[in-house]
Amino acid sequence: MFKDDRFKGLKKSDLKRDIIAGITVGIVAIPLGMAFAIASGVAPEYGLYTTAIAGFLVALLGGSRYQIAGPTGAFIPILLAIVLEYGYENLLIAGFMAGIMLLLMGIFKLGQLIKYIPRSVTIGFTAGIAVIIFSGQIGDFLGLEGLERKEFFHQNMWEIYKNLNTINGYSILIGLIGLLLLIFIPRLFPRVPVLLVALIIPTILVALFFPNKVATIGSVFGGIPQALPEFQVPQITWDRLIMLIKPAFVIAMLGGIESLLSAVVSDGMTGKRHDSNRELVGQGIANMVTPLFGGIPATGAIARTATNIKSGAVSPFSGIFQSIFVLAAILIFAPFASSIPLAAMAPILMIVAYNMSEYRSFFHILKLKKADSLVLITTFLLTVFVNLTTAVQFGLLLAGIMFIKRMSEVLDVEKVIPFTAKKNGNASTEEFGVACPEIDFYSIDGPLFFGAADRFETIITKSINKRPKVLILRFKNVPFLDVTGAANLESLITDFHNGGGTTIISEANKDVHDMMKKSGLTSLVGEEYFFNKADDAVDYALILIETNKCSICSRSSNSTCQMFKQSKEIEQFHNTH
Repeated sequence: MFKDDRFKGLKKSDLKRDIIAGITVGIVAIPLGMAFAIASGVAPEYGLYTTAIAGFLVALLGGSRYQIAGPTGAFIPILLAIVLEYGYENLLIAGFMAGIMLLLMGIFKLGQLIKYIPRSVTIGFTAGIAVIIFSGQIGDFLGLEGLERKEFFHQNMWEIYKNLNTINGYSILIGLIGLLLLIFIPRLFPRVPVLLVALIIPTILVALFFPNKVATIGSVFGGIPQALPEFQVPQITWDRLIMLIKPAFVIAMLGGIESLLSAVVSDGMTGKRHDSNRELVGQGIANMVTPLFGGIPATGAIARTATNIKSGAVSPFSGIFQSIFVLAAILIFAPFASSIPLAAMAPILMIVAYNMSEYRSFFHILKLKKADSLVLITTFLLTVFVNLTTAVQFGLLLAGIMFIKRMSEVLDVEKVIPFTAKKNGNASTEEFGVACPEIDFYSIDGPLFFGAADRFETIITKSINKRPKVLILRFKNVPFLDVTGAANLESLITDFHNGGGTTIISEANKDVHDMMKKSGLTSLVGEEYFFNKADDAVDYALILIETNKCSICSRSSNSTCQMFKQSKEIEQFHNTH
């Protein structure tokens, strides 16, 4: 079903480069995997299992050469909310269901649809997620004790305020050291794995100078097992499936967006092109398998994918080698991870939140003070103060309403006065001459759909003051016609015909003409009243009018309309005899 040429033409030297890139990314992924898991309300080893298993499967089955998958910061608020409300085992089921959804999206080739989500929505919820991640690290940074994880932002802020009297100076010192390392090492030593250093140095300082004074992975979570993840099938029931379908859908949508966005970024860095539908299939399978080993939902990680490319990756083997490296690290170094202070993990997530906030884009859209600004701020506030599910739903709904409003305003209906003098034997609509009261000519520009259909009918109905004999509707610049537009058009034409008028349609494109046929408009108007040229439509209209009843022609025996009508009747007589 999907052609895969990502592994073709590889050389030994390419595999060496992939090994180096895989190890480099693995060094970055290990601290992030643990940090994202902890922030999501689960034990740190589950983040490492996700990094290894999802990373392997997406590299093997995905649609990008360079994609690195694993737990990401974007998932933190969703996963934490699911854990708090439903528990860890239900999180695994929701992740499995999201995997099925992603797989189906890829199979049915829906990969292109995700890119139609407005930027104001994605920036809004991304910035909101960044705020939640950043604020969620304040407690560990300050070393606060007795904090209870809550579902809502304001509740967590109140928890921090209530427990400010438990501030731990040692935690603040370690947090500041970690933060300074994260800021300055990339500037001074760009090749040094900054995340690993930002964990190792604070861990050594705590062990040497103030052991047992700050919370560590070991003291809070009991350490990380020095073993491979075990296969386990969650207990799935129908009630659980119904209960979790909404959070699963949010995981799937966010996972799809994040993965394809990461793949697009990698395309821009390398000049290669990814297969979006295959990528969704790979992400779907990864998210179906990972929960069976205790892992949390995964998606394409933009920062790690960029690191993979910058480290010289050539093929998906780099992602496979990254997974092998992470598994080896679990087996060899798991006991040492117990000593990592949580205060050292906090600044890592704070930096992640800062980098993902896209604050420049956020304030740029906000300054526009247009509909997009309203969508942005609505999505942002709902993400922070309610939840991501509600934020995305309302953001998309609001964006859709704004889009429909803008599209309806694009529709333009202009009344044209056909020039009654002949130009080379034909009537012309290019110049305005004497207005013919027996003919009304309207040029429609823009889509005639449900958002604009009523406006279209209202404009023309109001414009027809004295009932003309012929109504010409020019559809040259109408790209499409929907059911509602067709219904309003039918209502207008029926009302006009009941008054004794005739409707002529000119220059409708194939799609619009086909829609008119399917809706019965062609039969209502009459196939003979459809013309490919506006001039021909005007010529035919002049034949249909009764010049003796015209308020202009009846006063002049030599009227242009009469002469044109007579010339056309003579021409038709010669053509039929």
